[in-house]
Amino acid sequence: MTGDALVFVMIPVLLEGCCVQRQLRDRAGLQQETTAQRFRAVEGETFMMQCGDQNTEVLWSKSSRDETPASTQSGRSEDDAALILSRSNHLSFPAVEVKHSGTYMCLSSSGREFLFHLQVVQHSSVMCSVTLNLASGGYIPCPGLTCSDPQDSTAVSWYKGTKSVCELQQARLMCEGNGLLHIRTVRNSDAAVYFCDRQTREEGLSWTVRRAVRASAIPWDRSSPPRILHPHPDGNQTDEVEVGRSHTLTCTVIFGFERKVSYVIQWYVSAAGRMEGMIPLQMESHTQQENLGFTEHRVTRQAIIKEVTSLDLNHTYTCVANSAAGNSSTTVRLRRKRGVRAPAVFVCPVVSLLLLVAGLGITLHVKWLEVTLIYRSHCGRANMQKGHKEEDFDVLLSYVWSSSAPEADEEDDEEAGPPCSDPLAAFLSSPERLSSEEGSATQGPPERLLARVLEDQWGYRLCLLERDLLPGGAFTQDVVDAIQRSRMLICLLSADFLCNSNAVFVLESGIQALLQNSHIFLLLIWTSRPPAALSQLDPPLPPLVQRSLKVLPSLNWTSGKPGRATRTFWSSLRKTLPAQRSAALSAAQEGSV
Repeated sequence: MTGDALVFVMIPVLLEGCCVQRQLRDRAGLQQETTAQRFRAVEGETFMMQCGDQNTEVLWSKSSRDETPASTQSGRSEDDAALILSRSNHLSFPAVEVKHSGTYMCLSSSGREFLFHLQVVQHSSVMCSVTLNLASGGYIPCPGLTCSDPQDSTAVSWYKGTKSVCELQQARLMCEGNGLLHIRTVRNSDAAVYFCDRQTREEGLSWTVRRAVRASAIPWDRSSPPRILHPHPDGNQTDEVEVGRSHTLTCTVIFGFERKVSYVIQWYVSAAGRMEGMIPLQMESHTQQENLGFTEHRVTRQAIIKEVTSLDLNHTYTCVANSAAGNSSTTVRLRRKRGVRAPAVFVCPVVSLLLLVAGLGITLHVKWLEVTLIYRSHCGRANMQKGHKEEDFDVLLSYVWSSSAPEADEEDDEEAGPPCSDPLAAFLSSPERLSSEEGSATQGPPERLLARVLEDQWGYRLCLLERDLLPGGAFTQDVVDAIQRSRMLICLLSADFLCNSNAVFVLESGIQALLQNSHIFLLLIWTSRPPAALSQLDPPLPPLVQRSLKVLPSLNWTSGKPGRATRTFWSSLRKTLPAQRSAALSAAQEGSV
């Protein structure tokens, strides 16, 4: 126990004595305040010169070869401003070159001057380097002119950055001897650039040869084999696949640190689970790698089965990981995926909805005219109830005389009595059923009968083109004006009407007016059965009229038929007409009541 205690007491004393001697020599070496100091450096290495104490502010300048001063600012010469860096009291060269040779002077804040003569030796080698193993001891040699020069026992001073090694690491088991820097326990912080100074004498001049050594700290090579994380190391993993689709095999492995990387990951396929005769699969070129500290790193590689077949379900897929420390492997089997795929539950409704929306859009685009006419017809029926100016017409009646219409008109004029004794008037003003005589009395040309009912019996202001248009005018403009001045357009459609160009023009003008605004209402009354093919008429109807006849509101002429059919027609017509009537007719009805 006493001997062990003395050993622990003597080690700090010896280290302190070693470091004290090094500090005394450092103050006379790197930080000495002599009038001139000569340095010799190797081209391409990191180099540094220090002037004064650590916290001293100095001004650096460089003289050319003919001793002509070239003033610098903040330690940067005019020709080397991009290469020379000055921090605090030291002048640093990231990569010293031959052109940096010369005389440098630093002026301290106290007014003292220091001269440094720098000679850069040409050499093709790069900076010397040494590799240390973490958590163990290591040595850093001070090289000569080349990194492989044999070492001598000349006293060498070591620095880490701008400070002495012993000054920075007194608490560490680190010191130098015989030209070597000995580190008892290597840590991550020991990875740095070290400078070593060796004194030489040539032609009576003392030179300090300063070399830079880059030290790196790495762990020891791991002796354990790689560990497979995915697939499951037990080899019991089963992947669900879809026949006819591609499938990706992924292998993730943990490898230990290797100074010389030698790891390999490969997927193999074998028939019926037999390990012999395994065939390597084509691997993806991309490799994912992630460092897990200094001692381990994770590597992931993939192999893709472009199209899974039924035979692949009977094969065994093996991932093999190899390294210098050993190898590991695990297997995967494929199984057919059962049940409905989850994406189909969401994709099918979305696709159906998109198809429905697309179908509706196409239908609206193709049937836009019909949709517009249906909407306008509804709006026109609502707006015509609001009334117009007094000079406007309630109804514009458009028709073509039938062949028997003039003769029937003359007969009606001869037999016509007072309006009150007309059986038709009695029917139209009474909700009672028609008698046989009244039913026969309502028979006649539809264009004449309808005009009498609308104007004489119901009191609407009726516009008849043959009567109310002034002769000698422009027919087309007069028709358009008459439609604009009317609240409703009624067209009596017959075979003669559809073959008459003037009548068809009136109908087409009414359709265009309906499409432009919704204040007019258009009603079609078929006095005969509609033709089976509107496109085969001679002359053919305009496309606008052909499409409109299929959707415009219409009634079938049934006047003259006995009983309920006639009463239904007139009741439907009465509901379709504007609600407002003339004041005279309203007064007459109130008097009769």
